[in-house]
Amino acid sequence: MRLDLYASILALPACLRLACAEQYELDDAIYDSGLHGPGTDQEVLGVPCPDYTRYATARHRPYSDGPLELPFQRPHKSCRKFTSPEVEQVIRDLYPRMKDRDLAHIFQNAFPNTLDTTVLWHVDGETTHAGPSKYFRYRDNAEWKGAQSFIVTGDINAEWLRDSTNQLAQYQLLAKTALDISNLIKGAIATQAEFVIENPYCNAFQPPNPSGLDPSNNGQQDIVHPQYEPSNVFECKYELDSLANFLSLGNQYHAATGSTKFLTNRWFLALRTIIAVLQAQSQPTFDADHKFRVNEYLFSRQTTAGTETLNLGGLGNPLGPGTGLIRSAFRPSDDAAIFPFLIPSNAMMSVELNRTASLLRAFTTTTADKADIENLHIYIKILESHSTSIRNGILNHAVVNHPTFGQVLAYETDGYNSHLLMDDANVPSLLSLPLLGFLDKSEALYQNTRAMILSPHGNPYFLSGPAFTGIGGPHIGLRNAWPMSVLIQAMTSDDDNEILSCLERVKNVSVFGLINESVDVRVGVDRRSAQGMTRPWFAWANSVLAQCVLWLAQERPHLVFEGGAVAEKYVVGKGFVGA
Repeated sequence: MRLDLYASILALPACLRLACAEQYELDDAIYDSGLHGPGTDQEVLGVPCPDYTRYATARHRPYSDGPLELPFQRPHKSCRKFTSPEVEQVIRDLYPRMKDRDLAHIFQNAFPNTLDTTVLWHVDGETTHAGPSKYFRYRDNAEWKGAQSFIVTGDINAEWLRDSTNQLAQYQLLAKTALDISNLIKGAIATQAEFVIENPYCNAFQPPNPSGLDPSNNGQQDIVHPQYEPSNVFECKYELDSLANFLSLGNQYHAATGSTKFLTNRWFLALRTIIAVLQAQSQPTFDADHKFRVNEYLFSRQTTAGTETLNLGGLGNPLGPGTGLIRSAFRPSDDAAIFPFLIPSNAMMSVELNRTASLLRAFTTTTADKADIENLHIYIKILESHSTSIRNGILNHAVVNHPTFGQVLAYETDGYNSHLLMDDANVPSLLSLPLLGFLDKSEALYQNTRAMILSPHGNPYFLSGPAFTGIGGPHIGLRNAWPMSVLIQAMTSDDDNEILSCLERVKNVSVFGLINESVDVRVGVDRRSAQGMTRPWFAWANSVLAQCVLWLAQERPHLVFEGGAVAEKYVVGKGFVGA
């Protein structure tokens, strides 16, 4: 009878085949991964690849062996955007040995999600190359040369610098031995460099012109200075962490591979552009004579949401002098900052500037040209000076004596001794400071801050309900916490019980086998209607889950593998090694 049903579906027009297949719950056959036995797949049915946002809210077989019976959410092989044998090998290594079968299933879905669904354009610069621009003539013959990669955030057809850097982080350790991953990441660095050069104050970008992909409209009416070309930019909110994430992408690649081949002339132009932004955005609102100083960046949006625009004619609140800190008009959540010295973003920038200086110091050994070496040392001096200035500014202007938690870091400050005590789920956050490399998690300042932001008495956006608990933020509202924040909590803990509790919380609300943007803490996620959560296809969050599992596999293998205290640890790129 099932064969008769397949035959009936095949007789339908192609536009109806997918709908009928889903109606009759044939997804296990249609989207079989090839790893779980034969089945009638998309190619047999002649069905086009489905929209992944819709696909991610349906339950596809085979289900996990755990009590949650979580679905398999990888697209059919023919629908995956980018594949890597080394990534598949990591899945084959870990999946059968993870003792929590539901968590193993989520990892199997989440770890390759960026490659499966978000690499919309990639050329390796050797066998494939960027084509001519659809709209503009290149001003520099070096534009869009070499490997290029455009990585969208998921359900929005645009690339955020922050998101794409984090989406690729779990693959960095494979780049030394996997040429395909190395080219993908080098391409991402080069593409981000082009974005930064053209629009350093913008956060999200349209498909590159040479990709041949069409731009999309974000539906907003924004007035922004500096002006930008809408076919190049999806949104232009100035977020300091976007620039820090560009630096981080290259720093991670160098740390993993030792290679400096991505340091092209275009990369150095992007670096000079960032330095110019840092210098401009470190200026106070008033000069030494208390005369108003016009800021380079202004943003106004027609909206009823206060978090979506800047007050005072697009400027935002005033900033005081002499702090050494850098303005960030918007947060990593894309919400407007209240006090624009955003501490987590400044902390990340301080770390990445210092790491970039170390990268350039290593690069000096690759050239014998004295003029090049002298120029590199000028860069190094500038970067280290900014890094130190920012770090000192944080410690001098953002530390607050809390009556309950002691000395803590504020989330934002303004140079006039105003402080905002809170944290947001999006990274960089105060909770993530040890992962960023700014503070060690054993330091009292971090431990006090962590206790504050994981308490409803210290953080107004620490949300708790019968279905879920975690940090949220104003971006979604006061009823939704973000699973990402709970995974960051796990990775900043030394307590096995706390880590397992965090994993359990995230696992129990990931009913579609993927990590959502946010979850209603009162009701959780309905596995039939998908109500109670936002963004079923959010690749950054999936990457954080993958990073958490890989961290546990290496640092605390007894929590994820059979064998208890003697469980072998797993190192990406090396495999299992002795306990």
